[in-house]
Formats: sequence, C-alpha cells, structure tokens
Amino acid sequence: MTLATIAFVERNSACFERSLLAGESTPGHITGSAWVVSTDRQSVLLIHHRKLDRWLQPGGHADGNPNVATVALREAQEETGLHSLRLVMGLGGQPSIFDVDVHGIPALGNVPEHLHYDIRFLAEAEVNEPFGNSDEVKNSQWFTLESLKLYTDSESILRMVRKSSIN
Repeated sequence: MTLATIAFVERNSACFERSLLAGESTPGHITGSAWVVSTDRQSVLLIHHRKLDRWLQPGGHADGNPNVATVALREAQEETGLHSLRLVMGLGGQPSIFDVDVHGIPALGNVPEHLHYDIRFLAEAEVNEPFGNSDEVKNSQWFTLESLKLYTDSESILRMVRKSSIN
C-alpha cells in the first residue's frame, strides 16, 4: 500500500465510512475497485461513470465494510451486471491487492471535495456476457490494453495497464 494510505488508515479508525468526510482536514475514505480483465488478459473493462463523466474501473465506497476485496467485487457486479466476475486469487488462496491509488473527488451536491484511498483488486470476467444496467453508469465497454490509451490519459489507469501487460 502507499504510505499515504497506510498513514490515513492508522490515523482514522472510521476510515471505511463515508461519514469521515465531516471534520477532517483532508476528508476522505477507503474505497474498493476491480481492475477487470478478460480471461485471456487481452482486454480490460471500464465503465463510463455518470457523475464524474470519465472512463474508470468499477468500484465504490466501503460503507463500513473493512473487507475491501468484497467491496470491490460487489461494486463491480452492481455497476456492470456481470455474473461471471471473480477476483483473481493470490498466494494462500486470498485476493491480493493489485494497485493502490489516492485521488481527489470533486465536490458534488452536498458532498465536499474529498480523497478516495482506493484499494484495487484484479478480477476476471467473460467478454461475451451482456452488461446489466446501473444508474451510476452511462456505458460499460471492453477495451484492448493498447486502445485504452485513446480514451484516458489518467496515470492511475495507465499504471494498471502496464501492470496488466506484465501479469
């Protein structure tokens, strides 16, 4: 994990709660997301987030759940509607952290600007499965690792592309 994320968790016993927004000098909370790749590892699934109007990996708020791998899988299933989604297991048969990122979220409505301390897990899904609908998502789409660079210049996403290319 990044040092900033470790320090944030050590400083905040309520780090998995959205309520941590109130009263923090740098408000934020832990989120979980899934870097979803095809079973042949040639494509990655991104969602076009309705509120943020950007292509992102699926994920969301922990809402008090400290099992961030479960959060990542649940959010990915809710946002894509895919039933074939499964976390890739690491050593010991447990999901291992694929990436950690700290990024700003702009103020939206009554929610102030804040940070997401995002813990990311590698997941796989079948590319031929149809997507479901979600109010949070404008679109879901599979991209080749090469073509993804045409849709985003986010270092956060490009870092995961690089990691995918060597795994």
